[in-house]
Amino acid sequence: MARRPRGGKASRPSRAQGPTLAPTPISPTPIPSTQTTPLSSAHPSRYPTEDEYDQDDVSQIPMHQLSLEDGTSTDTKDDAKATKKPAKPFPFLALPSELRVRVYEYHFAGTHNKVIDLDPSNFKRIWKNLLLLRTCRTVYSEASYFFFSTHTFRVFPTFPGRHFKTKRPLLARLNARQRSLITSLELRLGPGWSKPPRGWVVNPSLGLRDCVNVRKLNVIVQLDPSLSFLQGYRQADGFYESFSRDLLVGLLAGLPHVDRVQFDAWESVRKASPIMQALLSAALESRKTLCWGPERGWTDHDDDSDAPTLPAATLLDGFSPALLVAA
Repeated sequence: MARRPRGGKASRPSRAQGPTLAPTPISPTPIPSTQTTPLSSAHPSRYPTEDEYDQDDVSQIPMHQLSLEDGTSTDTKDDAKATKKPAKPFPFLALPSELRVRVYEYHFAGTHNKVIDLDPSNFKRIWKNLLLLRTCRTVYSEASYFFFSTHTFRVFPTFPGRHFKTKRPLLARLNARQRSLITSLELRLGPGWSKPPRGWVVNPSLGLRDCVNVRKLNVIVQLDPSLSFLQGYRQADGFYESFSRDLLVGLLAGLPHVDRVQFDAWESVRKASPIMQALLSAALESRKTLCWGPERGWTDHDDDSDAPTLPAATLLDGFSPALLVAA
């Protein structure tokens, strides 16, 4: 077969080579894509990164998108919450003062008939109730007056613990206004009978001059140190009797507005005991009216010289004389 001469008619293109396509002209605007541009792409993405956000544009983002929640809340729920009107508060101060006092009485019902002392349980028993005083000036004035005027406050702490030997009794920790609202005080004798705490001293730091509304002083005797079974544990005869009498005389001298002294005692204490006779004589010398508490059931004409003598465990409520000496 004769060969075709070179330079003749153009040869037919090969099937493997395929047709030659003209280049596509570049569009002046980018063609939007529904797929995210890979990070390794050389072409710039139309979605800016976090670093490319303008700080001023954050204020334009809806609040529900800035929340740390799962974002399930809708604009409809947000609009409903925004249009919901707040509940109207109850006009407590519009009530008559008599009804407000009844409310205070109900609020402090858990602390009624209980003597206020430096007791660790005060934080759980009283502190939450006193949060009411932070409401406003009017409520503070009315509620504080009700609280301090309807409770009896103990002069010296008697609860065993870290406050028993404190140099700052409860009265010294109150301010002048709070002390001026108190109407009743209590002096409880018996704890520390062998060695009284050093903080049991009547001095100006107690603030007795501010207790202008105190009309009654309760004196409760828990123990008669002259009992025979206490011999060997007590100090010299008559020590605690003289100590108790001096405390009462000092309190009555610092509380000129007190007009009556109420005496009470535990079952083992007799009215004819040395400690009771010393206290009764101190009250009579101060020209105060004597009255009797409900615990012992004394009257002006009874004679309990034959009162039974109870064992030490009953007298001291589970405390032995040796433990009291250590205290």
